[in-house]
Amino acid sequence: MNGRNFSTGIPGVDFLITFLQGRVQRARSGELDRGASAVEWVIISAVVVAIVGVVAAIINAALKGGADKVGNCIQGASADKTC
Repeated sequence: MNGRNFSTGIPGVDFLITFLQGRVQRARSGELDRGASAVEWVIISAVVVAIVGVVAAIINAALKGGADKVGNCIQGASADKTC
């Protein structure tokens, strides 16, 4: 495999050997580090989405609480008092 041409005479096996030699060369060259960068971006994106989700849930809860408060005030309102 060390850069030698290898032929078995069987096209399927020759293809498989050539394919595996290419994969081994890519692994040794460090070219596969590009995938690690993509994984890092996916993890960073997931963290950002989670933070946005938590903030949205907090804001939604605060708005719901305020809306309930205003609704209760309107239901109990009378002409002579304010909320």
